[in-house]
Amino acid sequence: NRLVTEIAGRPIENEDLVNLPNWLPLTFRIEGGAWFALDQVEVLDYQQVLDLRKGVLTRAVRFRDGEGRHTRFTQRRFVHLADPHLAGLETSFVAEDWSGRLDVRSALDGTVTNWGVPRYRKLNGDHLAALETGTAGEDVIWLQVETRQSRIRVAEAARTRVYRHQAGEREAVTVERSVDAEAGFIAHQFSVGMEHGHAVSVEKIVTLFTSRDRAISESGLAARERVRHAGGFEDLLASHVRTWELTWQRFLLSIEGHDRAALVLNLHIFHLLVTVSDNTIGLDAGVPARGLHGEAYRGHIFWDELFIFPFLNLRDPELTRSLLLYRYRRLPRARLAAAKEGYAGAMYPWQSGSTGREESQLLHLNPKSGRWLPDASHLQRHINIAIAYNVWQYFQVTGDMDFMASYGAEMLLEIARFWSSISTWNPELERYEILKVMGPDEYHEGYPDTEMPGLDNNSYTNLMAVWVMCRALELLDALPLQTRRDLEQRFLLSAEEQRRWADVSRRMRVVFHADGIISQFEGYEDLAEFDWEGYRERYGDIQRLDRILEAEGESPNRYKLSKQADVLMLFYLLSAEELESLFNRLGYEFDHELIPSTIDYYLERTSHGSTLSRVVHSWVLARSDRVRSWDFFKDALESDISDIQGGTTAEGIHLGAMAGIVDLVQRSYTGLEIRGGVLYLNPLLPEELTSLECEIRFREIWRLRLHVSTDRMVVTASSAIDGPVTVGYRDKVVDLRKGDSYEFDLERWADSTVDSAAFHT
Repeated sequence: NRLVTEIAGRPIENEDLVNLPNWLPLTFRIEGGAWFALDQVEVLDYQQVLDLRKGVLTRAVRFRDGEGRHTRFTQRRFVHLADPHLAGLETSFVAEDWSGRLDVRSALDGTVTNWGVPRYRKLNGDHLAALETGTAGEDVIWLQVETRQSRIRVAEAARTRVYRHQAGEREAVTVERSVDAEAGFIAHQFSVGMEHGHAVSVEKIVTLFTSRDRAISESGLAARERVRHAGGFEDLLASHVRTWELTWQRFLLSIEGHDRAALVLNLHIFHLLVTVSDNTIGLDAGVPARGLHGEAYRGHIFWDELFIFPFLNLRDPELTRSLLLYRYRRLPRARLAAAKEGYAGAMYPWQSGSTGREESQLLHLNPKSGRWLPDASHLQRHINIAIAYNVWQYFQVTGDMDFMASYGAEMLLEIARFWSSISTWNPELERYEILKVMGPDEYHEGYPDTEMPGLDNNSYTNLMAVWVMCRALELLDALPLQTRRDLEQRFLLSAEEQRRWADVSRRMRVVFHADGIISQFEGYEDLAEFDWEGYRERYGDIQRLDRILEAEGESPNRYKLSKQADVLMLFYLLSAEELESLFNRLGYEFDHELIPSTIDYYLERTSHGSTLSRVVHSWVLARSDRVRSWDFFKDALESDISDIQGGTTAEGIHLGAMAGIVDLVQRSYTGLEIRGGVLYLNPLLPEELTSLECEIRFREIWRLRLHVSTDRMVVTASSAIDGPVTVGYRDKVVDLRKGDSYEFDLERWADSTVDSAAFHT
């Protein structure tokens, strides 16, 4: 939903992921006293447990009130994984040393606003307009609201029932209910008699529908009908748990040797699966950078899917396919954006929302200075690289030519067309250049002492643009001849334009420092060195140096510093062999010896102001410096659970970092790479781990279980067909058929020197 706020005298429109009506309110009071509040009683025991395996959150509280009475209650809640329209909340009460009346209020609250991010609170966050509230039968309440601009109608219905537990038996309790309703809010209130030592449970089943849902007449009617026919809490919980059991079988990732890492990895997988799952397939949905867990970044879609899709490709490729279609449906808008800027092809936005328009802010708030500042992040054209890379990687894992012919090729070709169009010829250097963009770093928006935003010849952008054009040409050659001709005719893709792609991809400029280090962008080498020690002493946490410097009246544009990996993204996405091939194509010498010095150079100048940074650095160091790699792995692993960025986790998890660190275990530690239709593995576990086990899907029909220890790897194949799958380890290549297992003897890591597969095997 979009709302307008006046900021610094300018009307600013923002589109937000809307905080929907709160289905959870259920409170109580004893003998007509004050409604329960944790800070108004003496809490004797409090426990909160998230059961990752079952997808259930349990909260147990024991307290003493002002009258000296002891009470305990336990709440269990879930959102149904098999039926996302359903949720359940059960609250069980025990009066330990008293008997009397317990008043309960079960509510639906549609008066909520977007208020979860302090720095956004000056922006309009009142997205919901109240429409209706009502009851349906004796135990159901419902409400309906509507988003103010997008006109999406959202309805919730809640059925609340009471049960008494005695001698192992449960019996329903009939209660007299009153209704408390106002605009956007409705509650059932009732009383139940409590007996000393006996339990009473209150079961709340809730349904949610919107006017965008399929196969319904109207959202309010759908919510009321669904809750009327929903089963009880225990039955719904049982089917929910069964669905999680089946899901975990597909997303198995088990490590031994470090219990904490094993637990947190599963937590990350859990968060990924409650954001995108089989329920997402068929929806017009992308992957919000902060999941569905908070309001930060307003629910927008960034480049974080670059870190998310590789894990999904090998587990649930149908899900990746559906998520890629979010981008495909917004291809017309990307073409329009490119045309408005004078370019050909498709230019996707840095921040995407409902329509695919650019959702990046015109102004952003620096909470350290309190100033609203111009935002140039829309110049991160490398989002187009991420989308093209995701399309290609999906194709490599699945071999899904139907998807490529129908959707993927069109995206890849139009993005290649954009990169060709934005590349300008420098006759003095006899090289193509890409000017006025931003790289992944984000600290550098422009050059020192200039007001014009944008940087020239960002190496990550230039090299990956070449990679995109190469893959587009490769795809054209791989497509069936008639499909290729159809695409060329539909999109007026001439032989001359394809020759230009080939030319640009052979003569793109890459800037180097005098010592051969790949320069982050043209002019980076001339920037001033930064006083890292001085700022650490002064501020302690310097992850967000951009905010610190701006508050001082300074600018990161003046210094050699980075928020996150920029040049090093090349080593994250591409193997050393792929990079060498690109440099050779461009006529530059590729010196393998400069890879570790390039990593060290930028690592010393990075503040890790993004959670993604530690994922990338752990990956690129995984084989050359395993000690430092493990340190980055631990930091990335704990980034949200320990909230290492100073309070940002409460605003929403960092889903890219979560999925990226899981994928690091899945692909980097196993050395997984697909070349020429062969699945190559080259495992190397950190010294802290003794074994790794996972199950992956390859080419859609094959399921492969991998078990890796320090000295051996066992690959077991299962499939619906009898044909072979080819698996390789170094120079050993074997064909496996359904039911076959093969054990590879692994060569022990003898030294820490860099080999040709040091960074992305």
